[in-house]
Amino acid sequence: MLRQKAFVKKTKSGKVLKVVKEHYLRDDIWCSAEACKKCGHTETVLSAIPSVNKLFPLPHYIIPDTNIFMNQIDVMEKPQITNVIVLQTVLEEVKHLSLPIHKRVRDMITNKEKHFYVFSNEHHRETFIEKLKDESPNDRNDRAIRVATKWYGNHIKELKPHVSVVMMTDDAANRSKAIADGLQAVSVKWYIEALDNTELLDMITETKELDDGQQMIYAEHLSPAQLSNGIKSGKYYQGKIGVSSHNYLEGSIFTKIDGVDSTILILGREHLNRAVDGDTIAVELLPKSEWRTTPTGVVIDEEEEKEEEESLKAEQQAASDTVMADATKAATTILDTPQPTGKVVGVIRRNWRQYCGFIDKKSVHTPAGSTAPANVMFYAMESKIPKIKFRTRQAHALIGKRIIVAIDSWPKTSKNPIGHFIRTLGDAGDKSTETEVLLLEHDVPFHEFSKQVLSFLPVEGENWVVQPEHFNGREDFRELNVCSIDPPGCTDIDDALHVIPLPNGNYQVGVHIADVTHFVKPNNVMDQEAASRGTTVYLVDKRIDMLPGLLGTNLCSLRSNVERLAFSCIWELNDNAEIVSVRFTKSVIASKASLTYEEAQNRIDDDRMQDDITKGIRTLNMLAKKLKQRRLDMGALTLASPEVRFSLEHDTQDPVDVEMKELKETNALVEEFMLLANISVARKIYEKFPDSAMLRCHPTPPASSFEKLEKAVSRMGITIDHSTSKTLSDSLDNAVIPEEPYFNKLLRIMTTRCMMQAVYFCSGSMTEQEFRHYGLATDIYTHFTSPIRRYSDVMVHRQLHAAIDSDISYGNELTDKEAMNELCGVLNHRNRMAQHAARSSVELFTHLFFKNKVEEEEGYVIRILKNAFIVLVPKYGIEGIVYASAKVAKGEGEASAAPQPILVYNPETDSLQSTEPLAEGESPKIQVQLFQKVVVQISIDDDLKGGGEGGMRQKLKMDLVKPYIEGISIHNSASEAPVVGSLKRDAGAAETKRAKKSKK
Repeated sequence: MLRQKAFVKKTKSGKVLKVVKEHYLRDDIWCSAEACKKCGHTETVLSAIPSVNKLFPLPHYIIPDTNIFMNQIDVMEKPQITNVIVLQTVLEEVKHLSLPIHKRVRDMITNKEKHFYVFSNEHHRETFIEKLKDESPNDRNDRAIRVATKWYGNHIKELKPHVSVVMMTDDAANRSKAIADGLQAVSVKWYIEALDNTELLDMITETKELDDGQQMIYAEHLSPAQLSNGIKSGKYYQGKIGVSSHNYLEGSIFTKIDGVDSTILILGREHLNRAVDGDTIAVELLPKSEWRTTPTGVVIDEEEEKEEEESLKAEQQAASDTVMADATKAATTILDTPQPTGKVVGVIRRNWRQYCGFIDKKSVHTPAGSTAPANVMFYAMESKIPKIKFRTRQAHALIGKRIIVAIDSWPKTSKNPIGHFIRTLGDAGDKSTETEVLLLEHDVPFHEFSKQVLSFLPVEGENWVVQPEHFNGREDFRELNVCSIDPPGCTDIDDALHVIPLPNGNYQVGVHIADVTHFVKPNNVMDQEAASRGTTVYLVDKRIDMLPGLLGTNLCSLRSNVERLAFSCIWELNDNAEIVSVRFTKSVIASKASLTYEEAQNRIDDDRMQDDITKGIRTLNMLAKKLKQRRLDMGALTLASPEVRFSLEHDTQDPVDVEMKELKETNALVEEFMLLANISVARKIYEKFPDSAMLRCHPTPPASSFEKLEKAVSRMGITIDHSTSKTLSDSLDNAVIPEEPYFNKLLRIMTTRCMMQAVYFCSGSMTEQEFRHYGLATDIYTHFTSPIRRYSDVMVHRQLHAAIDSDISYGNELTDKEAMNELCGVLNHRNRMAQHAARSSVELFTHLFFKNKVEEEEGYVIRILKNAFIVLVPKYGIEGIVYASAKVAKGEGEASAAPQPILVYNPETDSLQSTEPLAEGESPKIQVQLFQKVVVQISIDDDLKGGGEGGMRQKLKMDLVKPYIEGISIHNSASEAPVVGSLKRDAGAAETKRAKKSKK
């Protein structure tokens, strides 16, 4: 049956068009019930005997409305909820309201164990309905759900065994109408209560019962229309909020103010106005008198929150008074440019997710063993997230556990967001539980590969070998002396190298990369899974692979003495390592040696070794040094990070030793040729795909990022010029203090933190000037050399193959600019999360290493906060907070008072100093500055919010030993010396020294 629907619409040019849509109604849309004999279905989804409960003792199918999926999706995903009929009306509404929830519903539909069936009620002759006059779209859809429920009830009423249908809705009016029509209808809460499942009951969203009341705590958010108009007019600024990891009352967005890249700070609970880390928000700038000139303090509990809020108000009032009294004097008092501050006026897009954490046991007031519902507070492991209030019947059972909670809402009348319980992960402090926590917290997909994914692996499995037909379109490089150089224990070998001296005195150099795309074809399930994972994630004790192990560690891995498929980049280089020519080809190789960096280095250093592989490595090393020097001459940066390596006990995988990673010449050898390959490939794919090439850029860092660092080193007579990467590179090379050999590395570590993050992008989305990679000082760059562990490289391989072979066909996955842009966004997120997960894993194992240990080590001050400073300990590559305040007890039996400041922040010197009054020109008795060398005592702090091991993950604790500062330093007879070398160098002496040097 064909129906037509006509309507008119106005085009952008102003023309009025009549649009006619055809709507087909059918009789052959089946019910999919297994026991039904009326329908002509061959494959059914709904079970013959679905589940029962106390409310509905007859086996029944569930028909939920849209809001059940929107508000109770976590409940619907549980295994207890099966045999659900998803109406087309509901599925389309969910898709319109939330794509992430729509995807979760789709996942349940594809999960055969859930028995979720999509019924196309909008195309069924007996369930399609027209919208009535004056009926709202929502009311029409509610009526469509009731009509479909009634049809199902009549259709299956004679089935044997007997089966019924139950409509599930939390809309009381819709439920009443359904019951009036003779239907079975129930709210999700009533249905779950009838299952006698406490965990499922805790998962139900109950916002109204958790609200604090009617008093307005926060300002009303503006409407979407007001936000859109305000952003267009320049009144409001849009950005994604990032909350400080040291202070949950400090957020910021990166945006443009008057065309200049700027950061807007948002300080205090009132100005944050219910924004959560990751939300896209609209911000209104505050008056310049309230802009920030000092850092905020560390805030980890409510006592400190009150102190910080009072401090903010006092500063704003003082700033306002100063401006009114003498604006000019105020402007010259502070050396740094005041940082813009603002307030949140609306949330454009929420980024709420499921959070791992623990119950604050102080919020549990029910008697032990009670199962009565109670409101409790949840601390997320991520300190950027505010406390979440939720309702549970299992509060005492959850103390000491890691659990997952989701945010449902944050009303303007509630101090904290309101959420619901999802599930328990395990005991706090357990290594496997904590590892699962860090993977979940960083959005790392770590589920096992599905049978569908594994079905696309070669049927031969581990017995797969290169066959004669694989040589079609490939060059045979099996006789070349190809070798790989990797970290110890590496099994996913992406790359290998060879070099051949040519008769004309030049060299043929080849970089051979695993040909992953031979096995991973576009758009199949394995390809989609790899694209979703984005990257392999490396933890201290395990690896979360992007590809199934059969490919990553076997068939694609370029292991020695086996034939493997590769994608090769072949250069002719002259004696100065300059490119004479370059070409790309698919190939077959047989690596002659799989070496570690140390083994390759030993071959270079041992003159007795004169075999062809070793000679080749020496030649490659010679060329690599020239390539590196040319890059440095062009302005490439040599930065640093404090990376460590753990030695793990074989059986338990507990850390038994930790040491800084040592880099050898061979690390640089491999790096230089990988960089050269990536640059060469980037030029080739951009030539072929000017609008859709997958490239990688590193934006120029804003000048404001270097302000504090420039000020800190200027007192030592050192200048940092960051106008170009070349001037910055030269500045870093010249920043040497002979008596402090670690200073230069420390400066490079801190310079790294001033940088923007490198990102993937689609060539058609940026101008060529924006392609530049600041850190590598190259005008174009991509990733080609690691397709086993990076999906970006898989896409680049496909584009390169298309660029060199005009006979191959490819789909729009290589040419669709919008799709490529979207993929770049996913990969940037996955890459960022993988880095964070790796760091969190190092942090976890560092805590395990220091458990039951107390050690004193030298460290350096790398950041100054208002009430604390952060110390880096080079030996272990760890950082910790040392507080500049002390908690002073009020008296016996009384709670501790707010922390009393012992050192105060001086914005002129960006330092913490003692509080005694100073005459003009007089220096403080005690001062803590950037780069200052200190001695700290490292231990594990068990006294944490939430209570002991049931609270936060055990936290590294740093106590100051030297210099000794009363009230801050720990009492230690050896620590009475005032200052350990502070990296202070007299600026005048430094200038004199330089002047003498220049005269020479």
